[in-house]
Amino acid sequence: MKLIDYLLGSRFWALCVKEVNQILRNKQLLFLLLFPPTIQLLIFGFALNADVHNLKLGVVDYANTYESRELVAALTENQIFVAQNYSFSEEEIAQQVRLGQVTAGLVIPPEFNRDLAQNKTAEVQVIIDGVDANTAGIASGYATQIVNQYSRSLNENPTPPLVQPQSVFFYNPGLLSSWFLVPGVLGTVITLTSTLVSSTTLVREKDSGTLEQLLMTPADAWEILLAKIAPLFVLLMGDILLALSVARIVFRVPLQGSLLLFLTLGGLYLFVGIGFGLMLATLAKNQQQVVLTSFFINLPLIQLSGAIAPIESMPVFFQYLSLLNPLRHFVAISRGILLKGVGIDILFPHVLALFTFVVVLLTVSINRFRSQLS
Repeated sequence: MKLIDYLLGSRFWALCVKEVNQILRNKQLLFLLLFPPTIQLLIFGFALNADVHNLKLGVVDYANTYESRELVAALTENQIFVAQNYSFSEEEIAQQVRLGQVTAGLVIPPEFNRDLAQNKTAEVQVIIDGVDANTAGIASGYATQIVNQYSRSLNENPTPPLVQPQSVFFYNPGLLSSWFLVPGVLGTVITLTSTLVSSTTLVREKDSGTLEQLLMTPADAWEILLAKIAPLFVLLMGDILLALSVARIVFRVPLQGSLLLFLTLGGLYLFVGIGFGLMLATLAKNQQQVVLTSFFINLPLIQLSGAIAPIESMPVFFQYLSLLNPLRHFVAISRGILLKGVGIDILFPHVLALFTFVVVLLTVSINRFRSQLS
């Protein structure tokens, strides 16, 4: 009790009261302390879902019989698979998997019904996009389980089983989880680094007063801003090369596509991160606010990008919301070039989205920066 009485009557208590009053008067700090954690908890609770459902399924049904349609219905009735496309050849299904239009493909052979009628094992092929090793493994397990249940429905004790699935994994035959995670983490690292470095660099100059000194020079606002962006861009491109080298050497992530294309689009994405950073710097008054605001923005960007958790496992609302996330588009570009070897023709929608983000972010940031200099 004496200790409590001493603290309440001491200078320590007076200082604590002063700090509390300062915090309560700082509306921006209160907002950053209360609003972001609430929003992040809601987003993470919905986005980080280990369940796999609504996987896009492509179907090639050469048999086209009642039994084959029943097999497709068995795969789609529990919403784990959703029949997305019906094709006429295995080549079409393979192309759809390559383009990301479907996650899995089912190929039913023409002799399917004949083998069932003769109590022979009818083999069906399940083609799965193996880029996301976790999802691919779970999808393969679900497909096997569903087909086995369908087989038992045809005969109580089929020996051997009447229907046998043969799973084939594209682009990651060993189902290495690092091949899925590393390209996503690479985009995450670029986002965090480019945003924080560009924002803190500008805010530090505002805090130290050197930005005001630049106003005394004959340089225009765009020249000052470009002089800040150019060296950062060169250094961050070095970070991309370093990260790609680590991915190749340490994690054995393949480079199936063009290195030049990857570096070019990586450079384009750097401007997105730099644009975010510059916009934060024009909104924040000091480095503390920059870090807290960056933390609030970057974490949802990461969780809604598909870098860590597959987008297919998120609620439909968040799947559509993720289209407004530039990191989602860069992760798709990164995995497409590194693992699938696709070119600019297939990646064009993602490239167009990144270019739009660059134009919007840099335009807003430059205008705000110019108005502050004025």
